[in-house]
Amino acid sequence: MFKAQYKLQGRLITEEATVDVYNSTVQIYNSTLHPDQIKWDAPVSGTVYGTLLNYKGSLAALGDSVNESPYKAPPQAPILYIKPANTVIGYGTAIPLPSSIEQLEIGATLGIVIGQTATNVKKEYALDYVVGYTIANDVTVPHESLFRPAVKHRARDGFCPIGPWILEKAAIPNPDNLAVCVYINGELVQKNTTSNLIRGISELIADVTEFMTLYAGDVLLVGVPENPPLAKAGDKIRIEIDQVGFLENVIVPENEIFSGGDVQ
Repeated sequence: MFKAQYKLQGRLITEEATVDVYNSTVQIYNSTLHPDQIKWDAPVSGTVYGTLLNYKGSLAALGDSVNESPYKAPPQAPILYIKPANTVIGYGTAIPLPSSIEQLEIGATLGIVIGQTATNVKKEYALDYVVGYTIANDVTVPHESLFRPAVKHRARDGFCPIGPWILEKAAIPNPDNLAVCVYINGELVQKNTTSNLIRGISELIADVTEFMTLYAGDVLLVGVPENPPLAKAGDKIRIEIDQVGFLENVIVPENEIFSGGDVQ
């Protein structure tokens, strides 16, 4: 049993609960509940940064193209982008499927939640700046341009489910070796591990804070494994990260959400 920060729909503040990850229960107000019994909001408040090409397999999949113009070399520093506030939704909230698109890429990723201002942090002290971990689905419209992620592909409304909670750092003794699994409609479609990251948790924090400051509440997504699965309208997406929990959302055509078709 570990402590976790959470936020309920309709509440302005985050609160603290006790989570039993292995039995998939959370204790709130002296009640032991399954996550499906709760109306969650995303538990984060800061800027959400995505990291591109941070899995060894995702970089390897580019082959020799990384050595061609205009870059002529693999990335020398973390490639970051922002998932703006309009993308962030909570556990159980529908992921809108744009009307002109048939499928979405599912981006399972661990979220590092920063606990204090971090500037020029050394790798050996990086975890001192972490308050906890969460799960995110870095949803993307399938596209081929990896070096220049387009806003219209990554920053649409509802394209970053996060939650259901921020699990305290003490619950995760080694964040560099966590299994990451994606299920679509109950079928396992992707499995990887954070041990395959090019930059592990501490190194990523150190390299990012070398050129920019992270603040309390900011979330640094460690990256999406290669071969992200595709999902369509009606699919139920479940992302499990070992020791952190699971995140579930359903993809729904955006016109149904606007007409009151939000689903759990």
